[in-house]
Amino acid sequence: MTKDWQTVIGLEIHVQLATHSKLFCGCSARYGDKPNSNVCPVCLGLPGALPVTNAKAVALAVRASLSLGCNVHVKSEFARKNYFYPDLPKGYQISQFDRPLATGGSVTIDSPDRGGVDIRLTRLHLEEDAGKSIHDRYEGLTAIDYNRAGIPLAEIVTEADLHTPQETRLVLDQLKQTLQYIDVSDCSMELGRLRVDVNVSVRPRGDLTLGVKQEAKNLNSFTAVERVIRELRDSQIKTLQAGQPVQQATFSAGNGPGALRMTRRKEESHDYRYFPDPDLPVLYLDERFITNEAAQLPELPRVRSERLRSEFGLKEGDAVVITATRDLADYFEAVVHAGSAPLKSAHWVTGPVLRDANEHAGRFRVSPSTLATLIGLVADGTISNQAAKRVFVSIAASGKQPLDVAKTMGVLQVSDGNAIGTWIDAVFVRYPDELQRLRGGEEKLLGFFMGQVMKESKGSADPRSLSDDLRKQLHQPDDPS
Repeated sequence: MTKDWQTVIGLEIHVQLATHSKLFCGCSARYGDKPNSNVCPVCLGLPGALPVTNAKAVALAVRASLSLGCNVHVKSEFARKNYFYPDLPKGYQISQFDRPLATGGSVTIDSPDRGGVDIRLTRLHLEEDAGKSIHDRYEGLTAIDYNRAGIPLAEIVTEADLHTPQETRLVLDQLKQTLQYIDVSDCSMELGRLRVDVNVSVRPRGDLTLGVKQEAKNLNSFTAVERVIRELRDSQIKTLQAGQPVQQATFSAGNGPGALRMTRRKEESHDYRYFPDPDLPVLYLDERFITNEAAQLPELPRVRSERLRSEFGLKEGDAVVITATRDLADYFEAVVHAGSAPLKSAHWVTGPVLRDANEHAGRFRVSPSTLATLIGLVADGTISNQAAKRVFVSIAASGKQPLDVAKTMGVLQVSDGNAIGTWIDAVFVRYPDELQRLRGGEEKLLGFFMGQVMKESKGSADPRSLSDDLRKQLHQPDDPS
């Protein structure tokens, strides 16, 4: 059904900025406090209360803009967006309209259909959040919590450059990763700190004229974003194929497939009667301030991934995993700088380290220098790779040094010929039939015997010499006694 149609998608992403207080007052921005406990005359819009712009929120929004390649304007302006809704205590929202903080920029994705493509950004602007409507607290009533009213948001608007749910997911993943990297927001969708509005239209493939768009608001998971795009797309195609026009409208999305509900006809900007906020001055930014924010940006994930591949020879998959978060990438580089070989470090960081961190709230319980020491013990033959994994679990829990733990566990590798010979003899006695087949030329059984000797030695036999020791002992005559 969709092959003759092209879907056109634009996004509006609302990101809560990582400040301690609200955008225009000193009320706490903390999540989870008692309803309506973090409010004041300013965020409630009481007569005579005057807003003051939060400088930290401005700095974070500038940092986000620079990380996305936007043009940050030295002069921008706050405006009142007028509409009535119970969770908007002032009767208007302070936002930015025709003079936003930043314009332009892009997000580069690797589209499965189009390859590398730049998704253009229209703008990034500052605005305050509304309160929260709670529909399940009292039967037949809606409760309002104004704690969120006035929380600082950066709204990022894309051009209608996206064509599939998969491309949309890639853009959102990259935006979220970038904003987390630069400490602008934790982007927790569970706590409402990243919410997405999608605008969807369809047109005959090859036609350059945009179709009538429909919007779904406040989507709180990327899975929901993909599902809603598919539902709006399929509904519009079905409507057009039936010879009916698509109606421009806004929808809310429920918790599952088929739960879209039209809330209102889609507004245009003039419906909001924007005008400059008379209580807030024009926002002027010094060029040196913008330059200073740019200088504080860390290496961004896409660039860092490419550098790790070229500098350390990492595989693309490992580089992508390692740079998924800034903390993990920093940890990996610290392990390498502590003296561990990059490829072996990548193997450990993407394996045992990441698994342990995921099981312990993202904490790295083994320091980079300790991990480098453990990797070194494997490299010099002091312990086997299998034993090292057991040692890792122990040092993560105890904080002890790898060599001390290895000694306690009795997993130091033994290269002494007499000890290894004893283990080999014990295994030969245990598996006489397999021994005869090996002596008869069934070479694949050599691996079986190596495994059994390692088991007999509790992992302490040196595997680097074990193969030779097995072959030598294999051709010795049996003891006639």
